[in-house]
Amino acid sequence: MTATEPGTAVLDNYVAGRWTPAGGADLLDVTNPANGDVLARVPLSGAADLDAAVRAAREALPRWRAVSVPNRARVLFALREGLESRKEDLARSVTLEMGKTIADARAEVARMIEMVECACAIPTTMQGRILEDVARNVDCETIRQPVGVCAAIVPFNFPAMVPFWFLPFAIGCGNTFILKPSEQVPLTQQIAFEVLDGLDLPAGVVNLVNGGREVVEGILDHPGIDAVSFVGSAPVAKLVYERAAQAGKRVQALGGAKNHMVVMPDAVIDQTVKGIIGSAFGAAGQRCMAGSVVVTVGEAHDRLLPALRDATQALAVGAGMDDGVEVGPVVSPGARDRIREWIDRGVQDGGTLVVDGRAPDADPGGSYVGPTILDDVTSEMAIAREEVFGPVLTIVRAATLDDAIAVVNGSRFGNGASIFTESGAAVRRFRHEVEAGMIGVNIGVAAPVAFFPFSGWKDSFLGDLHAHGPDAVEFFTRKKTVTSRWFSEQSSGRYFVE
Repeated sequence: MTATEPGTAVLDNYVAGRWTPAGGADLLDVTNPANGDVLARVPLSGAADLDAAVRAAREALPRWRAVSVPNRARVLFALREGLESRKEDLARSVTLEMGKTIADARAEVARMIEMVECACAIPTTMQGRILEDVARNVDCETIRQPVGVCAAIVPFNFPAMVPFWFLPFAIGCGNTFILKPSEQVPLTQQIAFEVLDGLDLPAGVVNLVNGGREVVEGILDHPGIDAVSFVGSAPVAKLVYERAAQAGKRVQALGGAKNHMVVMPDAVIDQTVKGIIGSAFGAAGQRCMAGSVVVTVGEAHDRLLPALRDATQALAVGAGMDDGVEVGPVVSPGARDRIREWIDRGVQDGGTLVVDGRAPDADPGGSYVGPTILDDVTSEMAIAREEVFGPVLTIVRAATLDDAIAVVNGSRFGNGASIFTESGAAVRRFRHEVEAGMIGVNIGVAAPVAFFPFSGWKDSFLGDLHAHGPDAVEFFTRKKTVTSRWFSEQSSGRYFVE
């Protein structure tokens, strides 16, 4: 980071094992969404900056691939300890640049570290398969080898965790890596790369290039990059998938979501309300696993709504660092204005405002939208179909579980869905019939731990192999099958070496 006046320090890239200024790049302010203060300035790197990172990654690849798998795992163990020692710095950075509450940020950093812990199992998870005697004296085995140079393009909403859906698995499998963090929240990964810089990694194994659209397009097109991981909106995910695939790259593209939470008449209301509140309004609704549509079945609506309304109105809105705050700001003034427009449209289309968060009692210099609930919404309304990505919850009524499942499956998205009930039969039908990749049973945020894949469906994901879990090893390795036979056998069946 280049030292200048407070709030105007210019961030560096990290290329070939060194902190490196971007070449002649334009600069963007990185702001604190709680009050609008400028935290730093981030460069919009160009093609030459990306190319330098790609060249460094390609040059480092043979040396890093030659490191034994156990020794690569030992580097990951050291990475885990380094991140653990900086976990409070990382969490405070997440809150300052993204806005989520410090408790939520600490939980995110814990999940970041969990990803590294999972990747430490690479000596086991990267193992291949062998079958002896597929024919007489012929053996067949499949081994895994690195894909090559891998890159990730990540979003603003999880500055610590989402980059680590990819980085530790990629380098653990023997690849080299280039990260393009969101230009809205680049500070947290500066800390993570300070930790990486302190490890015994060959120069060029990990690289960080700050930037915007030019760097993204360069990653998709650059012939020196072999695999691309992306997390962002559904329209951009589709463009990323198509363009990178046309360039011959392996791609995983995680898109948007419109997650449903079905509430049955027998749901335990107090626990259900807690689950819904955490899902809909945690991180100010800026999660791809946020529940944004509640589907009440039969009498569940009248049982749920009073308690849900009261709990929502009681939520404290404010700066994420402040004690007692439960909902922080959204990431930017632009996001705030867009979310407010969505609420206006929901009312215009016939929704009833149960809780109105358009003008919360919070710092006027910040990007605040309070928790909002719209009742009397139908599944045909735009606010029930499109991703708002803010603290806005809509309520759709259904007569039966069949009707509720039809509402869920009518969405073009398929990231996650939850059901709140004490009926095993209802759960069995729901988990079997719902067209979503992650299912919650009495859980509002059904995001899996690191050892299982983040398995979105439909427009929420493009590709074959998901983030983290066993899919990560599949994505970051190529299979090679070897069939072998030896001619040193005597007629007795015993082998000898001349």
